[in-house]
Amino acid sequence: MRLDIQGLRAVAVGLVVLSHSGIGGLAGGYVGVDVFFVISGFLITSLMLREVEATGRIALGRFYARRALRLLPASTVVVLTTLAGAWLFLGPLRFVEYTKDAFASALYFVNLRLADVGTQYLNADAPPSPFQHFWSLAVEEQFYLVWPLVMLLAVRWLARRRLVLAVLLTALCAGSFLLNLEWIETSSSWAYFGSPARAWELGAGALLALAAGRLSRLPGPVAALLGWSGLAAIAYAALAFDESTPFPGWYAVVPVFGAAAVLAAGMKDGGPRYGAGALLGLRPAVWIGGLSYSWYLWHWPLMVILPAELGDDRILVKLLAAVLALNLAWLTLKFVEDPVRFHRAFKGASWRGLSLGLALSAGSAAIALLAAQVPLKVATGPDAPELGRTLAAAEQPEGALAELLDVAPTRLPGNLRPRIDQITVTPNTPFLDGCHSSPDTVELKTPCEYGDRNGDRLVVLFGDSHVTQWFPAVDALAKEHNWRLVSLTKAHCKPGRVTTVHAGRGGPYEQCNEWRAKAVEYIDSLQPDVVLTSFAVQNPLADSKLDPRTEWTRGLVEGYQDLRRSGARVAALTDIPYLRQHALDCALAQPLDLPACERTTKNADAAPVVTQAVRDAARKTGVDVIETRPWLCASNGRCPLVVGDTLVYRDRHHLSEGFALKVAPVLERVLTDRYGTELGLAG
Repeated sequence: MRLDIQGLRAVAVGLVVLSHSGIGGLAGGYVGVDVFFVISGFLITSLMLREVEATGRIALGRFYARRALRLLPASTVVVLTTLAGAWLFLGPLRFVEYTKDAFASALYFVNLRLADVGTQYLNADAPPSPFQHFWSLAVEEQFYLVWPLVMLLAVRWLARRRLVLAVLLTALCAGSFLLNLEWIETSSSWAYFGSPARAWELGAGALLALAAGRLSRLPGPVAALLGWSGLAAIAYAALAFDESTPFPGWYAVVPVFGAAAVLAAGMKDGGPRYGAGALLGLRPAVWIGGLSYSWYLWHWPLMVILPAELGDDRILVKLLAAVLALNLAWLTLKFVEDPVRFHRAFKGASWRGLSLGLALSAGSAAIALLAAQVPLKVATGPDAPELGRTLAAAEQPEGALAELLDVAPTRLPGNLRPRIDQITVTPNTPFLDGCHSSPDTVELKTPCEYGDRNGDRLVVLFGDSHVTQWFPAVDALAKEHNWRLVSLTKAHCKPGRVTTVHAGRGGPYEQCNEWRAKAVEYIDSLQPDVVLTSFAVQNPLADSKLDPRTEWTRGLVEGYQDLRRSGARVAALTDIPYLRQHALDCALAQPLDLPACERTTKNADAAPVVTQAVRDAARKTGVDVIETRPWLCASNGRCPLVVGDTLVYRDRHHLSEGFALKVAPVLERVLTDRYGTELGLAG
């Protein structure tokens, strides 16, 4: 056993745990996962090379049996315990989603699920899954599934020629790294969670193992300098990186180099004198390194569940969770990992280890599937009027909506439609079609046409998700009145010429500026009849020194003028009220006291300065303003969570599909009054 590797594991898990605890200055502690990847690639390849040298072959059955006995008993305990904790303490709303995460974690493909979910912008406000940390273990397991097969073929075909194998591995690593660079620009969640974009990090460790003989001959001073440089690189990444760092990308080279340097330095016989191994080999570090796997497994579920149960997410509470997790890790090692791993029943019988592993994975996956069938039970009040039928039958839909707002339920109605557990299941059509551009892309998603695609009148939706939320209403009207409807939207991107902060990375949102210019040019070529635009007002300007109202007004004036040049009539829908917390979470927590979840007209506007800038810019450019607050707030100032039988919101600041569709008659009346001629509507 190399004690420096145990100490490096302690560094890796410590950085991850402290970063997740919210310790100031260690926001980049997530690089501990990259350190783990390099260690794993190195150790697994070293193990197989030793086996080849000793026996001339690789026994795949024995290899996979060892991995199963090492990893699956502890992970199964954590998966099932976390599933129970999620049911007991995290509320019923997202439990079905958590069962899917548990299923994917048990079968080691949760990274692919998270990569897919991460591309869904409307999930941004959802709390993190207690199974989220299993993504890195899934990446490793997928590597373990493929790399031994490559090694086996190499042994048979290349006659143990390490140089050829190194060339092949270098090519694979280069391809993975280039894919990582590509995805960081086009799909950051796949770059982060996807195993193809992370394989180069494990491959770097494997290359080290292939070069072990040469590295063991490094001069002592060189090895010592290399080891300390590696630790310094890891420390720099942990201190300098944060959530706004476009990671992995080029930045991942820093912790990967750091881990590789430490491992390379320790290959010298006994380790170099005065090297980093002297620090990493200290008893406390070695002890924590021995617990690193179980500590990693336990820390995240506790950091999600404990603050949620206590209603307190301060650093102190998360540190308490970390300490509890460390104790659970020791118990898991003593009573689960080691007893199973070293049991005599599995010695010399690979099929038994494999059978146990398959049984554990299949069993926990089956339990997750069964748990998903547990019905959601919610306390409800009396039935409420049907919103859609009431507005469709009203001669004055806006007046009928106002009446329903004034008598909005204070308790979840028994006839709520759709059911509360179905509201966030499926986003609206432009999201499903890939027509809502992600933050990192600059290319237009075209053609994204809806309504009557052969219609002779054209309406364009332009802006961010806060105009896309009106899509169900506009699409219904487009189909009814034979309009072509084009959706041109991008996450967080505003119709005005302003540079906001990139919501995911920090820094100027230049991707929006480039996309907007292309979109405006495309709209000009379409020559639409009407452009409907809206945006979320809460995103701050990239340059905090600018006066917000002046800059927003200037930028919106220029943006509205760009749209007017197409010859279209332009309407700006004002932004909707924002809630203090996720609508569904609050409704389920207080189903019989909905006003506790609501805002009023006094505090409904997330950014009054920006809302006023919309009105000022519209007045200066001849753009119409459609005030949406009267559709969402009652005359008494209450902005209810439920109107009639329909939940208004799907999260904290997006309308639900059902509400947007059912208020289509109200929007139709406004468009008729403003654009009856242009859109062929009766006056």
